[in-house]
Amino acid sequence: MTPSAPITPRSKAVNLPVVFAEPILNRIREESREEFSEMQKAFTLMGWAGLPDQLKIEIWDDVRFMVEELKGMFSSCDPFVEQRRNTVHYWVSCYEDGICSLETAISQLKVKTL
Repeated sequence: MTPSAPITPRSKAVNLPVVFAEPILNRIREESREEFSEMQKAFTLMGWAGLPDQLKIEIWDDVRFMVEELKGMFSSCDPFVEQRRNTVHYWVSCYEDGICSLETAISQLKVKTL
């Protein structure tokens, strides 16, 4: 009976396992950098560059879609979308004006799961 080949191929030079995930991880890292840069630009355009990262993360999807609509990528006349935008603006303004805490703004902006 012959021994089976190892599951993880080894490089011939150093006899170390070849990491198949490395190119994928590099691509993810680069995409993350690009998305972070895009996010910062979007918040700057909205005048919200100074918001704490926790709040930015909570409203990132909302801001991204607002910017895409302003760029003309689509138009939304949905009343629920308008209500969500008003909610985002309201709670961000309340936080910036010192009316509510960061925790309160985040808790009010969390999207409730079904």
